[in-house]
Amino acid sequence: MQEQNNDILKKVRKIEIKARGLSRQLFSGEYHSAFKGRGMAFSEVREYQYGDDVRSIDWNVTARLNHPYVKIFEEERELTVMLLVDVSGSNRFGTHHQFKEELVAEVAATLAFSAIQNNDKVGVILFSDRIEKFIPPKKGSSHILRIIRELITFRPTSNGTDLAEALRYFTNVIKKRCTAFLLSDFYDDNYTDAIKIASGKHDLVAIRIADEKEMRLPDLGLAKFYDPETGETIWIDTADSTIRNEFASRYSSHVAKVDEVLKKYGIDQTVLYTGEDYVKELKKLFERRGA
Repeated sequence: MQEQNNDILKKVRKIEIKARGLSRQLFSGEYHSAFKGRGMAFSEVREYQYGDDVRSIDWNVTARLNHPYVKIFEEERELTVMLLVDVSGSNRFGTHHQFKEELVAEVAATLAFSAIQNNDKVGVILFSDRIEKFIPPKKGSSHILRIIRELITFRPTSNGTDLAEALRYFTNVIKKRCTAFLLSDFYDDNYTDAIKIASGKHDLVAIRIADEKEMRLPDLGLAKFYDPETGETIWIDTADSTIRNEFASRYSSHVAKVDEVLKKYGIDQTVLYTGEDYVKELKKLFERRGA
């Protein structure tokens, strides 16, 4: 038991060091400009000056002082950042010395540290085909370490995927507008209405997690395949080109549908692959949003 705890602490520490370094060195500027505050907060009033927008005139103060005054607003910087993390069975897959769930943990930790450095609150929803765990938004390093520990050690009670359930829960539990990252491989079909509502209420960003071997089936001859979400095991003749082409076609259709839904509702997206440099792709996402 003690040895297991030590291994967990080592993993937490390893991800903490990597994520903290990446967020500090690479994302501080991009994050700040890419994810604005909730809006504009009232700061003070001052005398009207030539060129000021007449719509900003404070008529109550103007009437009281018998001279035009305008309201001054400042960007409301503090954000709430929510990480919606898919922990379903399909994420326990990877062919580049890294499972998708391990990539998710690193990316989520990096986003969390970026938020904390920007003085934002961070919360997490872990989901499968049900809500597995909700960590309310808070600030602070100890809170981030708790999040990392959960990302590494958490084992879901179910293996399925229900994006709609996660998105509905998110819109119900987080009342004020926030920035949310949805980290998933999007292996689900019935989330269109839920994502429409969530993206209308919040600033939703999609991070699709993938592995290149999901795109095409290698020629391995007769091979046994296990579906971690359904628990089914089947034998497939991967030497059959028709089967390989059908496999590739189904994956292309899956990606096309995800792209279509996200584009329809104006949701920014990036795709991260196991075993590849996710830093570059996250930077591109941040830069696009900050442009």
